[in-house]
Amino acid sequence: MEKYKFIEDLTSDVLFEAYGKDLKELFKNSALALFSVICDIKKVGEEKTIDIEVNGDSLEELMVNWLQDLIALVDTGELFFSRFEIVEISENYLKAKAYGEPISPEKAGIVVKGVTYYKLKLEKIKDVYKATISLDI
Repeated sequence: MEKYKFIEDLTSDVLFEAYGKDLKELFKNSALALFSVICDIKKVGEEKTIDIEVNGDSLEELMVNWLQDLIALVDTGELFFSRFEIVEISENYLKAKAYGEPISPEKAGIVVKGVTYYKLKLEKIKDVYKATISLDI
């Protein structure tokens, strides 16, 4: 009988790619990917609306700050989100609305500690934007 084995699936990071036809869709879909890890997004309602404004020195930093702010709202506001509307976006600024509800343990997923710069990449391939994002869990 073996004493132990390493299970590859058990890591401290979750890596995902998000896509969008424009920056608004890319940032919205990145937030949806984040919350599909944090909670059972299909079961989260939209009774609370939060306005969010984020700045960054680059698109990559804007993405990290956007997702970090959302993670902070889970911790401080005790909210899960299921829908995002990007109101305005440029290379250094994002204004958005997040729709959600108070945290409930039965809808909780994996606790995400933060967004890392590991393999972080935002690129435009033909007419599609792609973001590669790593989450510290």
